[in-house]
Amino acid sequence: MDSNSFATVASIIKTRRSVKPNVMNGHKAPNGHVAALLELADWAPTHGFTEPWRFIVYEDPTKFCQLHADVYKQGVNAEEFNETVYSNLQHQGDKASHVIIAIMERGNLAKIPAFEEVAAVSSAIQNILLGATALSMASFWSTGGAILKPGFKDFLQLREQDQVMGVLYLGYADQNPEGKRTTPLENKVKWIK
Repeated sequence: MDSNSFATVASIIKTRRSVKPNVMNGHKAPNGHVAALLELADWAPTHGFTEPWRFIVYEDPTKFCQLHADVYKQGVNAEEFNETVYSNLQHQGDKASHVIIAIMERGNLAKIPAFEEVAAVSSAIQNILLGATALSMASFWSTGGAILKPGFKDFLQLREQDQVMGVLYLGYADQNPEGKRTTPLENKVKWIK
C-alpha cells in the first residue's frame, strides 16, 4: 500500500465540505478544471457499463438560476407562489463559477435495478466533489427549489425512467465550514470474527 497516496485521498475525503453558493466569492474557475472534474465523474463505478451519468454544464450560473426560478414559478399556482423563493432561486448562484445539472439516464439493461444506476450517478457526483476539493474549489450538491419537481424533469425533457440527481454549484470560497460527525464510527460499524 502506498501510504502517501492513501494519506492524500484520506485528506481530500475528510476536508470535502458543502459550501453554499451564496458564500462563494464569485471567482471563475477555468473551464478546463470543470472538464477535468467531469472526467473524474466518468470513472465512477457502473454495473454492466451502463454509465448512467449525464451532465449539463452552465458556464454562466445566472442563466441556470433564472431558468430554475421560472420552472418554480410555472410549477405553482398563484396562491402558492412565493416571491421570496422566486428571488432566492434567481440569485442562488450569483457567486458560483459553474453550475452542473446531474442526471441519471436509465440504461437499457433491465436486469440492473434502478437503485444501482442512482448509486452510480451518486458516485460520479462524489468524484466531482472530491476533485473540486483537490483543486481548492468550493462545491454544493443541491436538490432544493424545483430541482426534484416534475416540472424540472419536463423542462429537461427527460424520460419517465430518468431522474434528476441534483445541481452542483462550483466555485471558490474564502473559508470552508468545519466538518463534524454526530454519531461515533463505532456506533455505525459491526465487526464479525
